[in-house]
Amino acid sequence: MSISAKEQYKLKKLIKELSTYRGRHTELVTVYVPAGYDLNKIISHLQQEQGTATNIKSASTRKNVVDGLERMIQHLKLYKKTPENGLCVFSGNVAEREGQSDVKVWSFEPPVPLNQRIYRCDKTFVLEALEDMIEVKEVYGLVVLDLRDGDIALLKGKTIIPLQSTHSEVPGKHKTGGQSAQRFERLRDGAAFEHYKKIAEYMKNQFLTMTNLKGIIIGGPGSTISSFMEKNYLTGDLKKKILGTKDLSYTGDFGLQELLEKSSDILASEEVSHEKQIMQKFFGYLATKPGMVSYGEDHVKKHLKMGAVDSLLISENLDDEKIEEFEEMATEQGTTVEIISTETREGVQLRDMGMIAAILRYNVDL
Repeated sequence: MSISAKEQYKLKKLIKELSTYRGRHTELVTVYVPAGYDLNKIISHLQQEQGTATNIKSASTRKNVVDGLERMIQHLKLYKKTPENGLCVFSGNVAEREGQSDVKVWSFEPPVPLNQRIYRCDKTFVLEALEDMIEVKEVYGLVVLDLRDGDIALLKGKTIIPLQSTHSEVPGKHKTGGQSAQRFERLRDGAAFEHYKKIAEYMKNQFLTMTNLKGIIIGGPGSTISSFMEKNYLTGDLKKKILGTKDLSYTGDFGLQELLEKSSDILASEEVSHEKQIMQKFFGYLATKPGMVSYGEDHVKKHLKMGAVDSLLISENLDDEKIEEFEEMATEQGTTVEIISTETREGVQLRDMGMIAAILRYNVDL
């Protein structure tokens, strides 16, 4: 189950904050409550741990652990029951100077069901389960080829990861007539066969045993794709993994980008596709109906206050406080918020043009 860009942003922000804290002893408390688990049992367990903590020899450690547990217990009592996906709670003294007390508590309702129960006092908070939620596990295979070249890559989240490239020995077209031309065509066909066979072998080695592969998308000139797909270069198991093919003009890095852009129908459920679509809609309006879009902090803020913003587009590189400020304004106006990564070309463009943009509900004169 994937999580949205907005959920990823909030989760990354929490992880970043919590990872900065270090306890002087094992006094930072982490509790994970699994989905469906009785919260009252967790509270009872923490109360027992609080009693045990009174036996800690160090007075300062004992106080910090007891205080951290107390803050967590009182916080958990605010919940009537365990949230649908479970709950992650963190508490501890985060004062910068030893001997001072600044006990804080954080709670987070995960975007996907939590399936593990944890109670731990340590020098750091336990964050592996949260980090695992934002780790992209499912990937797609991307293959672009023509008579001259072949490139194999992975699409992981929004990032294209090149795996393998090959170059053929297929000669250019021969123009001389007679028997030599026929012989040349046979040599050319033989070289093409070896080229396609090599690409199929590379695909088999890279993809066949990849457990988290959702499927393969192949791109190239239409005639090349037809030749490659119609003959038995690919094994049956590999063919089953192919989600679709796309007619392309390029190979190499440009070809992989072109394949990604043309595969939005196949990748419709993936975040990269949604992100590229919303940004392409923005740039389309910017070119043809500039009154339907807005960009830059001042302009976007003005249109948010007017209630004119339909979709708010925020670069993940924007300062955290400003993201929160714009999110609050958007929520008040019923505006959709999209956190845009910088892992796509469109995301980089948004970053470079001020990091905030908007698609409006109606045409506004500039």
